[in-house]
Amino acid sequence: MKRSSQQLGDFTATPHLIPVSLMAIGIGVFSTFVAWALLRLIGFFTNLFYYGRIDTSLVSPAGNNLGWLALLVPVVGGLVIGLMARYGSERIRGHGIPEALESILINGSKVQPRLAVLKPLSAAISIGSGGPFGAEGPIIMTGGAIGSVISQLFHLTAAERKTLLVAGAAAGMAATFATPIAAVLLAVELLLFEWKPRSAIPVALASATAGAARRYILGLGPLFPVPQHAIFIGPHGLAGCAIAGLLAGGLSALLTVGVYAAEDAFSRLPIHWQWWPAIGGLAVGVGGLIFPQALGVGYDTIRSLLQGDVPTAVIAGVLLVKSAIWIISLGSGTSGGVLAPLLMMGAALGGVEAGFLPNAGAGFWPLVSMGAILGGTMRAPFTAILFALELTHDINVLLPLLVAAMLAHATTVLLLKRSILTEKVARRGFHITREYATDPLEILFVREAMRTHLVALPSGATAADLRSIIIHEPTPRGQHLFPVVDEQCRIQGVITRKELRKIAESASPEMSLGNLVRAPVVARPDEPLRAVVFRMAETGLTRMPVVDEDGQLAGMISLRDLLAARVRNLNEERHRERPLRLRMPFANRIVVGR
Repeated sequence: MKRSSQQLGDFTATPHLIPVSLMAIGIGVFSTFVAWALLRLIGFFTNLFYYGRIDTSLVSPAGNNLGWLALLVPVVGGLVIGLMARYGSERIRGHGIPEALESILINGSKVQPRLAVLKPLSAAISIGSGGPFGAEGPIIMTGGAIGSVISQLFHLTAAERKTLLVAGAAAGMAATFATPIAAVLLAVELLLFEWKPRSAIPVALASATAGAARRYILGLGPLFPVPQHAIFIGPHGLAGCAIAGLLAGGLSALLTVGVYAAEDAFSRLPIHWQWWPAIGGLAVGVGGLIFPQALGVGYDTIRSLLQGDVPTAVIAGVLLVKSAIWIISLGSGTSGGVLAPLLMMGAALGGVEAGFLPNAGAGFWPLVSMGAILGGTMRAPFTAILFALELTHDINVLLPLLVAAMLAHATTVLLLKRSILTEKVARRGFHITREYATDPLEILFVREAMRTHLVALPSGATAADLRSIIIHEPTPRGQHLFPVVDEQCRIQGVITRKELRKIAESASPEMSLGNLVRAPVVARPDEPLRAVVFRMAETGLTRMPVVDEDGQLAGMISLRDLLAARVRNLNEERHRERPLRLRMPFANRIVVGR
């Protein structure tokens, strides 16, 4: 039985949402421990590579005493990662989010179990050997892999597996940065490709669980506390935010282009990609000798930038050295995340802007630019705004962040076709649309698109009657399916034009049409067109009679009618008009002097 418009609801969630949500909560707890393990692994390899000791505490590689031998540490790390990628899983290469996108779009949200082990291990080796990356990309991919592996143990749909994969990814980010709300928004803007209760609720529960569990495992946030800034900065300050947003958008575009230019350069090398991370590691080693703070995650440098007490040399080092080695090493295909480096480069850009924009307090412009560059580079402005707020707990910068992040987003949208996250997916032959809107076929109903000018045949007609109808009665152009109705115009069945001619030519004259028709698949006047599209996809039929609740024929709907409804939507988007015209008083009155 088809649903009428009175039976349709706002959402399509079913009670199966409950067990999926319970699984998501368990994944949230598990992902928190994985985030803790990854951070400990990064600390272990950093201490091992740079200080020659067994310790899991997080330390910066910048304080090492290796001298020129520090040049070789990232090279060794790159060699190990190249071997792991070639003989373990090539999917450990990259910064995590594009790989999660590919798993969702291409593989039905099914991730190999070994990736849940190899990805965090490779990321820990990469960052621990000085790689200028963050832990968030690998933990997003690792959390997603855990969610996917757990979902594959149960009898679930691909959509439910996607939900649990994204739940693990969001939980991993929430646990790493203590940003549960931003993690949910990142899931919606970058991974889910939908905003539905069936997916948003489990993902939010997983993220909230990870945020709560982090208190007992990693501690509370904020990760980067800052002094509270003024709640209102005036017109001059907001104008400065607009400038900061445009500059961040420009830098975001340069970084995106740079990463894929580096990837293209590596692809032209006459050697196997296994060796590319080692070459990228050589660039990291050189950069580390020039500016040691460029090595590793760099949380301590981000904190200093947000406090507004760093010398100009550090700001220049981040913008020049950190960005250069990040572009080269990421283009080499090593393993590591992009969020932490973007935070650092955005904060450094803000440090430059603090020299010429209005003074709004220590660390204000680094904070605003940090959020703006995330919004521009990742094309996820709301995630960037909430991310910056949760990282610092400074709610007073909400309005400045809104201005800067949106303008940075607008800049990269106009300058680049794809973001740093989707370009890699596009290079593998797939396209991701990042625009979310209500399907126009969901808000248009069958009654608005159906045809009412059609020929219906009486069920009592004989083959002789059909011959007469075919010869003497014109049928509407394009009608290939004929409804068969009784005396009360109630649908009895359907028959195609080809079948009709065959009956008229070969059946005995007395044979009744009602005995020859097949049961119809029908549409209702008050159901949305998208339901008809799904029904056509399920049945393989492209034409259906439209029947009201009393079973009486109301019209006919076909694939051609659905396309006409789409054309209507396209016209609304593309056709420009000016319905209102202003008229100046006395504009047409001519006064002639005497």
